[in-house]
Amino acid sequence: MQTIRNDSDNSSADGRAAQERPRSGDLALLFAGAATALVAVGAILAFGDLDSPLRGPLTLALLLGAPSGAIAIALNGLQPWGRVVASLMGGAALNLLVAQAMLAMHMWSVRGGMIAVCGLSLAIWALALLTRRHPVHLRRTTKSSEK
Repeated sequence: MQTIRNDSDNSSADGRAAQERPRSGDLALLFAGAATALVAVGAILAFGDLDSPLRGPLTLALLLGAPSGAIAIALNGLQPWGRVVASLMGGAALNLLVAQAMLAMHMWSVRGGMIAVCGLSLAIWALALLTRRHPVHLRRTTKSSEK
């Protein structure tokens, strides 16, 4: 026989139980920070020409994570799962287009491909931030500001 507990009866009136659970926005920021650190380490290993067993996987994370992150910032209006799928597919498409263009021009190099992907990702990111519309926030007046 299984007992089902109700944790709402054990929570205190001041809301300590609600503060212990991480919010989804906090988890998203934590994930974004971890992904950024992973991509940064991948860039250091790849561009620094350092020998490490993590160089291959982290370079792959750089090549997929940089354009996907930039595209995700540009697709701010989509729902979260649609944004994840669209940004990952857009990042893969950008990598394929860079590789195809470099092969067609007989200019293929690993370092040149990484520079091209990172440069295009930086351009997408900058355009997304420059064209983002910020909503006008209304100021709340408090009794202390009215005096």
